Amino acid sequence: MSFDGRNALVTGSSKGIGAAVALELAKQGANVTVNCHASKDRAEEVADQIRALGRRALVIAADVSDQNAVEEMVEKTVNEFGSLDMFVSNAVYSDRELMIDADMDGFRRTVNVSMWGAFHGVRAASQQMVTQGNGGAITVISSPHANMAIPTAMAYNMSKAAIDHMARTAAIELVQHGIRVNVFHPGWIDTPGERKFFTEEQLQAGAESLPMKRMGTPEEMARGVCFTLSDDAAYMTGSTMTMDGGVGLPWWSNRAEGKQ
Repeated sequence: MSFDGRNALVTGSSKGIGAAVALELAKQGANVTVNCHASKDRAEEVADQIRALGRRALVIAADVSDQNAVEEMVEKTVNEFGSLDMFVSNAVYSDRELMIDADMDGFRRTVNVSMWGAFHGVRAASQQMVTQGNGGAITVISSPHANMAIPTAMAYNMSKAAIDHMARTAAIELVQHGIRVNVFHPGWIDTPGERKFFTEEQLQAGAESLPMKRMGTPEEMARGVCFTLSDDAAYMTGSTMTMDGGVGLPWWSNRAEGKQ
């Protein structure tokens, strides 16, 4: 993969999968806008690593649930780099409670960031790409939650199901402009965000129960995301790429038969 001369914006890229994607893009030649909401120090660290690779980096603190802020972020990216060629929607928020007990402020915040934030980014990025007239690539990082009704995660589940369909609709609307839009489904990945819900002991025990006996890494996911953005995937649009370590398989059937 080579992204020499291309410019990218990755939302929620101060840590976790987003940070790994930003760094992988830079390793392959891209200049990158690093977006955060509150973790400005972490975003600056990612930007410093990008610059150490000989690429340009821009840090923008913006709440993706704010449409105007997202549009301004795209404008600032173009002003800094000259164009926007690749966009990755990664920013997310999630509270975990049973639906009947959910704090509705947290429920709405989850939807506003995880669903509306993705839409604002895809819309603003694609508007810019259409104006440029040179095509482009967009990847929406979603989740197997789009298909799995995981309890205590209704707002997140709803949002991920929505953005999967949003991305496919964008793909058919934008194909005439040479803009590809794909979805990426990571599995259970070892990121700082998981520490919001689980202790280290719980993560280790949970990882042992997975088909591959381990969680995925942000770096593994980043390579998959970058493939969807690359020329190697030039004939891929409206598709969903899954790297979930087999979580979507009926792994529980092996246990039932005493094989694990």
